[in-house]
Amino acid sequence: MVKKYSRYCLDKYQEEYNKCFENLKLQHAGQKITEAVLNEYDRESQKTAIRVTITKALRKYPNESVAELWGAIYQAHLFRKSGISDLETINKVISADQSWKKSSGHAFEEMVKELASLALHGSGVEVILQRDLNTLLKAGELANEPRDISWLKEQIKSNIFDLYGILMVDNKKYCYSCIQAKTSIRDRVTRDREPSIHAMQSFFWSVVFVLDGDFLRLPKFVSMINGGSEEFPENGWHGMYVLSVKEANNRIYPLTMDFDIFKSHALQAADQWLKRRQWFDRTWMAQ
Repeated sequence: MVKKYSRYCLDKYQEEYNKCFENLKLQHAGQKITEAVLNEYDRESQKTAIRVTITKALRKYPNESVAELWGAIYQAHLFRKSGISDLETINKVISADQSWKKSSGHAFEEMVKELASLALHGSGVEVILQRDLNTLLKAGELANEPRDISWLKEQIKSNIFDLYGILMVDNKKYCYSCIQAKTSIRDRVTRDREPSIHAMQSFFWSVVFVLDGDFLRLPKFVSMINGGSEEFPENGWHGMYVLSVKEANNRIYPLTMDFDIFKSHALQAADQWLKRRQWFDRTWMAQ
């Protein structure tokens, strides 16, 4: 059953969008209408429609939660962009999209684990999922110092990293690396960068795998990884491995399905972690 506020948000969003779009056309009468101009009108009208609709909906339905009303406006936005008129169908599309994001993200993590472990087979280093690290911690099977153990437990509680690098020495297991695996990182790069910095400050090798590197066309994001800019003077990861780039750029590395470059770096990092950990800070870089 469609709730009253859902229908209200649907109608109000469309009304405000149309009003803003027409006003923009009138304000810029005589301007050459290009695709870029229409896209700008569209973005501005969307922002206005969202802002006005949520404000009016909160006044009209004061007993409804903000989250519910915001979700209804999201439905209205999808309706306008997709042309699907049935709200129940829109809900199914949203559910399917959320399911895809969750499942595809987990699938990518497991793909990285399998290919990395295959490349590292017999080297004394392996890559494991977060749940596997949790099992090792609960069983007391990690030989890391207590400070490391405490820190790693906090990362698991916060669900920060997707994978971890494990090093076997004299039949003892050590966790030496914290790994993120993202199908797309653009919208979360700031949020993902901070935990990586904390990992490097705790003397762990911190790297990230990325499926879609389209965001790297923007210098800002390159600087967030490599450092060197006024806004981001220092690197955010020891390295980023990207399946969709062809050439290396400082700490950004093209990744092929054989994972050869990652294997080389993982073994160098393991050696550094074992022998010179006190110097294993964010400045360390694989050769």
